[in-house]
Amino acid sequence: MATDREERKARRKQKRRDRKPLGQRIGKQVGDHARAIGELSDVIVNRPGALPGKAHGWFRQWFAKVWRVRGGGLYAFGFAISFAIYEIRMLIDDFSEGSDFGALFDGHIIGFIVDFFIDSLMNTVQAFMWPLEVLEIAPPFGAIALGLAFIAFPRLLKKPIEGWLFGNETEPQPRGEPQDKEGKTP
Repeated sequence: MATDREERKARRKQKRRDRKPLGQRIGKQVGDHARAIGELSDVIVNRPGALPGKAHGWFRQWFAKVWRVRGGGLYAFGFAISFAIYEIRMLIDDFSEGSDFGALFDGHIIGFIVDFFIDSLMNTVQAFMWPLEVLEIAPPFGAIALGLAFIAFPRLLKKPIEGWLFGNETEPQPRGEPQDKEGKTP
């Protein structure tokens, strides 16, 4: 048992040594987001008909990230779907009211951005609690539906979702665990 502990400790130390400095990681994320925004603006302005195809690719990348981070099960699926629903609902409300988008043209862009991020943070917190909402739908039936979903999801939906997200990969690669060419963790 002591050898397992020592091996894990050695792997953690190696991970820390291999990890890029924080500045490089943040710089890469900022660069990736800036590139995505530039790509989005190019698509909107020059090729608006290509937007649905691009949005599908972005949604799939985001969904794959959430899937990996949240463990790749029913909870990850529920979180991603809940968050997407809350964000779409927020955008529809903003468009229908027109008050927030009008702030963009009045020179209140900072207020709009702050409101958007606060709303997104609130949507994230709500999405974390999606099982509670299922339970509250109809108290006895919500619990039964959630229980059935936990049983049926791995058997019926998990493989097709992973096939859509990861294509030819047999299993999604766990975060932080390198795999060899055959897909096995060393």
